[in-house]
Amino acid sequence: MSGHQKVRANILQVAREHFGFESLRPGQGEAIRSLLDANDTLVVQPTGAGKSAIYQIAGIILKGVTVVISPLIALQKDQVDSINAQNAAEAVAVNSQQRTGETRETLDKIEEGKVEYIFLAPEQLRKQETLDRLAAAAVSLFVVDEAHCISEWGHDFRPDYLQIGPAIERLGHPAVLAVTATASENVRREIIDRLGMRDPKIIVHGFDRPNIYLRVDHFSSEEEKLAALVHRVRWAEKPGIVYVATRKKSEEIMRALDEEGVHALFYHAGLRAKERDAIQQQFMAGGAEAIVATNAFGMGVDKADVRFVYHYDISDSLDSYYQEIGRAGRDGKKAEAVLFYRPENLGVQKFHAGAGKPDQAQIEKVAEFISQENAPVAPAQILEETELSGRKLATVLHQLEDVGALDVLPGGEVQLSEDANIAEAAAAAASQQEHHQEMRREKLRQMQAYAESSTCRRAILLEYFGDTCEQPCNNCDNCEGGTGTPNPDPSAGTRREVA
Repeated sequence: MSGHQKVRANILQVAREHFGFESLRPGQGEAIRSLLDANDTLVVQPTGAGKSAIYQIAGIILKGVTVVISPLIALQKDQVDSINAQNAAEAVAVNSQQRTGETRETLDKIEEGKVEYIFLAPEQLRKQETLDRLAAAAVSLFVVDEAHCISEWGHDFRPDYLQIGPAIERLGHPAVLAVTATASENVRREIIDRLGMRDPKIIVHGFDRPNIYLRVDHFSSEEEKLAALVHRVRWAEKPGIVYVATRKKSEEIMRALDEEGVHALFYHAGLRAKERDAIQQQFMAGGAEAIVATNAFGMGVDKADVRFVYHYDISDSLDSYYQEIGRAGRDGKKAEAVLFYRPENLGVQKFHAGAGKPDQAQIEKVAEFISQENAPVAPAQILEETELSGRKLATVLHQLEDVGALDVLPGGEVQLSEDANIAEAAAAAASQQEHHQEMRREKLRQMQAYAESSTCRRAILLEYFGDTCEQPCNNCDNCEGGTGTPNPDPSAGTRREVA
């Protein structure tokens, strides 16, 4: 048996004995072998393709502990519970919901080498004690889940992810695995750059979801579009998801569906965390036929039997759109993704692409405040002085760091770089902000082109992510020769029509 055959056999043996897998899915073995060869590896596969199994199996084989950066505490808990239930090795999480004593006990176990998998939110990497304990534990594999969050080109940018690259270097740059469900070529490049990945192996696989029917319906008025959506939801196989652009619209459409006898929920970021959790759990448990939501609903949602994903409003990018429609048909059965399109609705996303961004004067004000302090400054102090929102301040600090004018310390405090010129740094950061806004506008133009295209919609999506598609796909409106106009069953009326 050759060396490669032995490695492959060992991987399968671990997968069977520790996790009960009879075989590996496409891409899994290739990624695991890459990590065992100490190669940094970027895996881009849709949700449900088995990305977590890659680091679970590799972590067992590699000597040392596995650190997994995951953005949601609920996701961390699910993974920890799943691993521990297999009795493969011990997994723990360190997060903000734990009591101080519980956190300290977990950190002690980490340093003593009693655990194999450590799940952390990215903000934990700002804590010196956490980094010290990880360094003592001898990390052999560093995993970044939802890696697109580190990219300005990605659809869910999170400044806390910027701490990850420096943390990897402080831990001696163990093998790095970055995984995400959606990453275009631009996103992949930025993930590699910001994580400091070294000549990584890139595995892009499995983007085609042939069981999802793709369609775009065009409308001349908002009234016509709303009536068509309500009609289609009423007669569609359920459950399903309706995505909207605003909180107000989620509640309005939920009420319209309720009037037609459809038991629907609404979900948006304006609800309290407990309310959002309760609504999500109700939908996941089958307690509603549909949920009308903004893009706040999605991460961590893995419901197999979603039969439709309808977009009442256009998404801000193909990245977001693909991720959202990918929540349909995860059981492999037929599902549909329909975009209800009016060109006039692009204005909402154009507003979001440019609204609330810091200008050069605000950037300079933040830099000046930091420079006046004789010691590193906590972001909370800057908030009090500048009266910026927390999100806007995070953007400013990120931009100043990106242009080399700001150093972010492990504890989260910031200080200007020794050679920083405030005026020049603010101008460079403002210029970079304009570049980022142009990127967002370009992503929206790509989304518009998808909506208005007469070519195979599946090919457009797959080519965007670097995958291939045989045309015609025969499962989209354009390949069927569709006209992009609504096609509800004329014999089935809504309650208003038959009353």
